[in-house]
Amino acid sequence: MGFKTDAIHAGQEPDPSTGAIVTPIFQTSTYVQEGLGKHKGFEYARTQNPTRFALERNLAALERGTAAYAFASGMAATNAITQLLLKQGDHAICSENVYGGTFRLFDKIVRHYGIEFTYVDTTNLSLLEKAIRPSTKMVFIETPTNPMMAITDIRGVSALAHRGNARVVVDNTFMTPYLQRPLELDADIVVHSTTKYLNGHSDSVGGVVVLKRSDDAEQLKFIQNAAGAIISPFDSWLILRGIKTLPIRMDAHNANAMRIAQFLSSHKKVTRVLYPGLPTHPGHALAKQQMSGFGGVIAFDLGSLSSASSFLSRVRLCALAESLGAVETLISHPATMTHASVPPEYRAKIGITDGLVRISVGIEDIDDLLSDLDSAF
Repeated sequence: MGFKTDAIHAGQEPDPSTGAIVTPIFQTSTYVQEGLGKHKGFEYARTQNPTRFALERNLAALERGTAAYAFASGMAATNAITQLLLKQGDHAICSENVYGGTFRLFDKIVRHYGIEFTYVDTTNLSLLEKAIRPSTKMVFIETPTNPMMAITDIRGVSALAHRGNARVVVDNTFMTPYLQRPLELDADIVVHSTTKYLNGHSDSVGGVVVLKRSDDAEQLKFIQNAAGAIISPFDSWLILRGIKTLPIRMDAHNANAMRIAQFLSSHKKVTRVLYPGLPTHPGHALAKQQMSGFGGVIAFDLGSLSSASSFLSRVRLCALAESLGAVETLISHPATMTHASVPPEYRAKIGITDGLVRISVGIEDIDDLLSDLDSAF
């Protein structure tokens, strides 16, 4: 089936008891059994829930994976991946510019279990190749990165990592499976914060891991149940609802973001614009090869903290808020918000200046968005 058809139908059947076309919210903690050892495949809701199962089947189909497992947040999903792939004495490589919460998890928690991390500019495959060791078990990349919008060659990274028997994990939150499918580019695992574009309506928090290898899938299924960081039935239902309109929303995000990126590029108060849809972006050619669109996130620099603060205090339609990927436009200041946990010297190294602003372009009327930004300037 085509992607738009799968977004609406994959993993979901009309409810057999009522014929309801929308998967119901099975808000239950346990299931009645007919006798000892006699049940219908459902025993306890941490282990099995029909609403969550429908979401997981749907996302496995959209990412073209073997299986998917949903978690209470994107960070819970990422943490489960570290439990799957890493043990004491192992080495992992991570894109040097990732979401601040990912850096915090790896640097402040996972590292203390005897696991070493190396942060590399994964847009440079020669640097990645030099960083790989015999003990390297995971290469974790974002592409595009948050918030610098750097593009990494997924197929190239996978070839290098697999040569050393390391798994490749791609955070595909910014692109969604509508615009990029890393498993088809030889990656092993995909992770999403479903809070963002997959849900798309700023009313749910969740995460999902999609796996290519059946052995990885079986082990992660065990981890999901044993560690218990599952997503709720209601959040599963909200995300399923959001996914049905994902292709239409992403097309609108793309169109609006391109217009805004062009507007920002020509504005005298903007010192740089980071958006892979612009021909001036260093990863533009690669983005066109491995993505079918450029997404709705743009980063731009206003030169100083005072300029960024003044600008952000004057936007009205664009909401100053954490998160991204919603129907409404969200705007943020990475240095003090999403990446505040990253040390200042490291932020400076990767280009997150105090003047950098990130905008997640929504699907409002483009003229209204442009007017709001123009007024804020």
